[in-house]
Amino acid sequence: MPTIEVCFSPNLLSLHNLNDKIVVVVDILRATSCMVTALACGVESILPLQDVETCKSMQLQGYLVAAERDGKKVEGFDLGNSPFSYMDSHLQGKKIAFTTTNGTQVIKLSESAKQIVVGAFLNLSAIANYLKKQQGDVLIACAGWKGQVNVEDTLFAGALVQELSQEFSTANDSALLAQSLYLTHQGNLLAFVSLCSHVQRLKNLGIQKDIEFCLQKNVYEIVPILQNGSLVKLTSQVAI
Repeated sequence: MPTIEVCFSPNLLSLHNLNDKIVVVVDILRATSCMVTALACGVESILPLQDVETCKSMQLQGYLVAAERDGKKVEGFDLGNSPFSYMDSHLQGKKIAFTTTNGTQVIKLSESAKQIVVGAFLNLSAIANYLKKQQGDVLIACAGWKGQVNVEDTLFAGALVQELSQEFSTANDSALLAQSLYLTHQGNLLAFVSLCSHVQRLKNLGIQKDIEFCLQKNVYEIVPILQNGSLVKLTSQVAI
């Protein structure tokens, strides 16, 4: 039986052996929710980058550029970190270079993994079904907030552990803790997440609509997968 484990913070990733694992990167508020939405709405690819300067330079190569720091869109960039920004029809077929405070950092830190996919509540079932078919060991890598654990990513990790509980065995206590937290609050995720530190930080940014959207389950049936350094929508033509 394959195993599933959870890493609550990117600062703990070095304690895990990623080489033979499928890593599910999650940053619910809001990087991976944006990535899932963008690819579902027709964006061709997303290039995750760690720093603002490198991301900005990708404009010269024909990319649209997106950057977020501390929850805010970085001045001079085409896009920020709201999933609603990625629903615009003019983005269809475009390539986007993307850097965020937490989410894109975890993708780069996970590059030694056998495979990297991106998860959100928005594509929870699609990710779970894909992992069931792969039958490989899984690590859920939570982006957290600047190295600290956060509630929303932990809840997603617990939801995915629960989805896979019949086919996978838990490999660490973090998976059990995340699953327990999710089962306790699954009836009203929004009420619990509204208490979390990240939402308190973002209160003045007027993103309540974003938060509510990001907590919706199974809006999209896609699996974003990292191929040649960029995230693309998994299709039957993408080699695994």
